[in-house]
Amino acid sequence: MALKIHEYQAKSVLARFGVPVPRGEVVFSPDDARGAASRLGTPVVVVKAQIHAGGRGKGGGVKRAKSPDEAAALASQMLGMTLVTHQTGPDGRKVGRVLIEQGVDIARELYLSVLIDRAVEAPVVIASAAGGMDIEEVAASTPEQILRATIDPGIGVVPFQARRLAFGMGLDGSQAAKFSTLLAAIYRAFIETDASLIEINPLIVTKDGSLLALDAKVTFDDNALYRHADLKEFRDLDEEDPLEVEASQFSLNYIRLDGNIGCMVNGAGLAMATMDIIKLAGGEPANFLDVGGGANAEQIKNAFRILMADTNVKAVLINIFGGILRCDVLAQGVIAAVKDLGVPVPIVIRMEGTNVNEGKRMLSESGLNFTTADSMGEAAERVVALAGGR
Repeated sequence: MALKIHEYQAKSVLARFGVPVPRGEVVFSPDDARGAASRLGTPVVVVKAQIHAGGRGKGGGVKRAKSPDEAAALASQMLGMTLVTHQTGPDGRKVGRVLIEQGVDIARELYLSVLIDRAVEAPVVIASAAGGMDIEEVAASTPEQILRATIDPGIGVVPFQARRLAFGMGLDGSQAAKFSTLLAAIYRAFIETDASLIEINPLIVTKDGSLLALDAKVTFDDNALYRHADLKEFRDLDEEDPLEVEASQFSLNYIRLDGNIGCMVNGAGLAMATMDIIKLAGGEPANFLDVGGGANAEQIKNAFRILMADTNVKAVLINIFGGILRCDVLAQGVIAAVKDLGVPVPIVIRMEGTNVNEGKRMLSESGLNFTTADSMGEAAERVVALAGGR
């Protein structure tokens, strides 16, 4: 999992580490936008909608204003609008805040990011002279424009790596030196904040030869947030799925998907395998839900409530390996949840492990309409059929 933050928040983090960013202010009303534009004092300001998605410019979420009054008018249009981009999906995201930022003279647009490459188990820098575009599109159409450098975590960015990337993007001597300094600052921010991604797109070269992070996307590994109390404050619950937010309050790992088969599993690996076998059987999982090894009856009830809040769910598959979470405890929790919540959809249960026979006995004697299965393959076939699949 990762904590996503807004562009203006990302820039504030990067600025702490010496990364050059444009001056700007986040605002929540047109009047504040007018005041921010006046304070910036530049001939042109840029009004940028703040949502957790890329492609804002193409969707009408990034516009230029030549006066404070025009900035206020643009902010009035954006605030409250539903912004649809290729990353939001057709439902879009509601804009609740905008960034008013100084306009700059752009000579060139570059791309730069730092992320973890799990194949080599190390950070990797990705750079390209084709900035301002979708990097996936660049990689697909002109892969020769994608430059990579794997970073040894024990050493950090080596100067020759920074020079090779800079020259590969066509930066001259003085600009290459500035790039080396900037890359070192970004990498330090990446390591010290436990980031999982820092993406600058575009990283611009201004008319006077300076480098500036014109846009910034930063995500953090939420497993490390206990070390960063300040970063926790950046979380914007309005940008997250309400069911995922509710699940996190009950220590449930839940991610909503587009299918119609609800999944309740203990253990992330088993949860991934369960989603795979549902797809293999011709179905589509509605979620990833890991109740954890130590789940109790109350957590199971909460998990059911979250599953049932998704109106797309037509059947539920419960796949449990009873270790810390014993099968009889699971059965007790499932029976109680179904009785209390009146779960209206079919439920298929596959369980193995500690007290499995006792758990199966409790299910069969409950008087409720459960379908049991002895294998994952059998469970998947049955739940897909009950959900209206093949």
